[in-house]
Amino acid sequence: MANILVTGANGQLGSEFRKLSKKSGHEFIFTDIDELDLTDRNAIERFFENKDISFCINCAAYTAVDKAESEIENAIAINVTAVRNLAEVCNINQTAFIHISTDFVFDGSNCQPYVESDKARPINVYGQTKYQGEHQALKENARTIIIRTSWLYSSFGNNFVKTMMKVGLKNDTLNVIFDQAGTPTYAFDLAEAILTIIDKIKKKVINKSEYFGIFHYSNEGIASWYDFAIEIFRLSGINCMVNPILTKDYPTPSKRPHFSVLDKSKIKTIYGLTIPYWKDSLSKCIKEIDNRRKSESGEDS
Repeated sequence: MANILVTGANGQLGSEFRKLSKKSGHEFIFTDIDELDLTDRNAIERFFENKDISFCINCAAYTAVDKAESEIENAIAINVTAVRNLAEVCNINQTAFIHISTDFVFDGSNCQPYVESDKARPINVYGQTKYQGEHQALKENARTIIIRTSWLYSSFGNNFVKTMMKVGLKNDTLNVIFDQAGTPTYAFDLAEAILTIIDKIKKKVINKSEYFGIFHYSNEGIASWYDFAIEIFRLSGINCMVNPILTKDYPTPSKRPHFSVLDKSKIKTIYGLTIPYWKDSLSKCIKEIDNRRKSESGEDS
C-alpha cells in the first residue's frame, strides 16, 4: 500500500482517481486549489509534513489553450512554477513525482507518431508552458515520471465529448475540423495505467533505472476531430450532420498541431501496459455519461 497525493483532484483525471481509489488498495489524499495553492512553495512544504507520501500525481494544469495566449502569467504560474514547487518538495520528501503533460509540446509537423526523444517544438503558450514544466520537474526531482497524453476526455468535467453531446442536441449540423489528427484518450484508462505503474514500482518488477523519465500515453488508434465527433454522435444516438472543415476555416487565438499522434511503445514495453482502442473507450465513457444522467434524473428508479 502507498500513500498517494493527487493534486488538481477536481478535474477530469483527478475525478477518475477518486473513482478508482475505492478499490485500489492505496491511501489517497485529494487536493485542489481550495485546499492547496501549488504556487505557494511554503504551503506545499507544510502540507507534506508528517504524511509520508510515496507518490504525488500532479493533475493540476492551466489547460485553456486559447486563453493562455492572453493569460501568459497565469499559465506560467500553474504549468511551470507550481510544477517546480511540487517537484522540489517531492524530492525533499523522497516522493516519486508523476506529472501529466501534453502532446502540445510538439509542433505537429511529423508524419509518424511522436516518440519521447523527438524534439519538442511547442507552437503556442500552453504547449510552451507545459514543456517548461516538464523541464522543471525533471531538473528538480530525479524520481519524476512525465506522462504526455492527448485529447483527454472523461464523464467528469468539461471536454470535447460532453460539448459535442450538448451542442449536437441543439443543432442539425455542425462544422468540425478534419485536418488535425491525434488520438482521443479516456481519462479513466490513463488513471488505471498510472495506478498500474505505481503498483509495478512498489513491487520492483522492473529495473529501477527504467522507472522514471518521459513516457507517452493515449488510447490506441488515430482520428481527426471530425472522426471523433462522428463517433460521439453515433454512439450516443444523436442525429446531427457533421461537415468536415479545414483549420483555416475555424480560426482560433492559439495554433494547434496538425499531427499529434503519440507512440506508446516505451510505456507499453517498460510497464507491460495493454492500451484500449479509442473507439472502445469512447463507448464506455458515453455509457457512463448516460447512466449518470439517468441516475441523476431518476430514470433508473
